[in-house]
Amino acid sequence: MKSDQQRGSIVITGSSTGIGRACSLLLDSMGFTVFAGVRKQADGDALANESSGRLTPIILDVTDDDSVRRSAEIVASSVGETGLAGLVNNAGIVVAGPLEFIKKDDLWEQFHVNLVGQITVTQAFLPLLRKGKGRIVNITSIGGRQSVPFIGPYCASKAAMESLSDSLRMELRPFDLPVIIVTPGNISTPIWSKTRKISEQRTQQLPPKVGDLYGANLDLVMKASAKMEKSGIDPVTVARIVAHALTIGKPKSRYIVGWDARLQIMMSKVLPDKIRDYIVLKFIGLE
Repeated sequence: MKSDQQRGSIVITGSSTGIGRACSLLLDSMGFTVFAGVRKQADGDALANESSGRLTPIILDVTDDDSVRRSAEIVASSVGETGLAGLVNNAGIVVAGPLEFIKKDDLWEQFHVNLVGQITVTQAFLPLLRKGKGRIVNITSIGGRQSVPFIGPYCASKAAMESLSDSLRMELRPFDLPVIIVTPGNISTPIWSKTRKISEQRTQQLPPKVGDLYGANLDLVMKASAKMEKSGIDPVTVARIVAHALTIGKPKSRYIVGWDARLQIMMSKVLPDKIRDYIVLKFIGLE
């Protein structure tokens, strides 16, 4: 095993909760120097208190160019010519609701956080990744491979991230900078409880006809998400895959995490769309 000094430095976005938090603490325990991106100082302090002492919280809002620039400067001043061993693009939100009534601003926010912000961060840290001959791990979602109703914006943003990751992998191949996609299935993470609260607030601001048209179905989807949150696999499971991708000699270009994710991919390959749609809707309770 390499010493702490040899392990290198890792930047992780969206480290306050869920997968990002699990990755930060696991990689810290493995001897990496972790720069954990959070949006609130309190979240960073809480994370640091659980770490070994190497972990450094940084205020990193992927939608704020100045925040990204400042974060890159902080990390650069710390790692110097050693550079970075890895970047984990994990920050994400879920915009939920019927596409017929999704507001343009909400749609933009979805893509700003889950796609544009991730590319902005990657651009900012690529010089340090080149110095350190590091790796980029992009956390996507099975939703980017298999869409489901009422979280279309989220699924679309993750599908776009999968595509951009494929392009980036080929563009950076001449520089020997691996780009690795980690695609989790159903994960037990607070993102879904946050989504339910935000969706309820947004629904109240929409015209009454939204409830008339979609209210019952939206309730079923929210109930299904609550069940999925409870039954999802531990974020640490994803963190272990991320750690593997960052440390193994020759990483795969893509890792699928969770039996449900593997099952959905298999379904998409062998089942007609109509049957696949029926199964998804039946699972949610819409059939």
